Amino acid sequence: MTTLSLAARPLPTRRAEEWRYSDLDALAAIWPTPAPTHIDVAAGETAHHHLLQDAGEGAAAVHDYVISIADGARLDFHLLNIGGKFGRVAFTVTLGRGAHFELNGAIIGSGEQTLEIITSVTHAEPDATSGQTIRSILGQRATGSYLGSINVARDAQRTDAFQSVKAMLLDRTATANVKPELEIYADDVKCAHGATVGELDKQALFYMASRGMDPATAKTLLLKAFVAGVFDDVADEAVKDRLESAALAKLERLV
Repeated sequence: MTTLSLAARPLPTRRAEEWRYSDLDALAAIWPTPAPTHIDVAAGETAHHHLLQDAGEGAAAVHDYVISIADGARLDFHLLNIGGKFGRVAFTVTLGRGAHFELNGAIIGSGEQTLEIITSVTHAEPDATSGQTIRSILGQRATGSYLGSINVARDAQRTDAFQSVKAMLLDRTATANVKPELEIYADDVKCAHGATVGELDKQALFYMASRGMDPATAKTLLLKAFVAGVFDDVADEAVKDRLESAALAKLERLV
């Protein structure tokens, strides 16, 4: 088998499902992208990782993670994707027996941004669990995408996995693409996925205005509530403060 070098990899096209909604012009400017970051969690260990994707205006950033979680191990990953003209974060995860993967992520986009979270989580052995919670807030002409698959191997009995994906559109010109997928070959599993796309509650905004709250503050409070919980269980308080502060600053600019 011949393996292409990074420099020789062809630029993706929209015929590839995982690149269908991407900004390929922005991607071309930084292609080929760096090699994936590998994270290996040894048997029985617990690891915590996070990423604040906050590339500069007009820039493009692609982060690929290849993650292996051994038997009885656990990885918690927290992600805030807010920066650049094109910001993409992709995860390819393989779970061992009794392992757990938890992804809590938020996308906040404005202007002409295209921001993406792409996941492929494979339950390769029995008794593994995984959870993915994604919240997106999109305004102006931004595009936010979540494409995620849970893949359960034939022998991965007693798998328990879920995807919870919700997107909030602040303007009719913004776009949310949400595609959770399940591919299951075992018969003793518990897998669930849910996806919704909506707008701010006009009745709640009216109620807050009737109590004297200005529109920008009211919107910011409702949006904070929408993403509440994504970073609640960050183990490191300094990391938690950094992620929450960056999210709040982006929301304030958006409204």
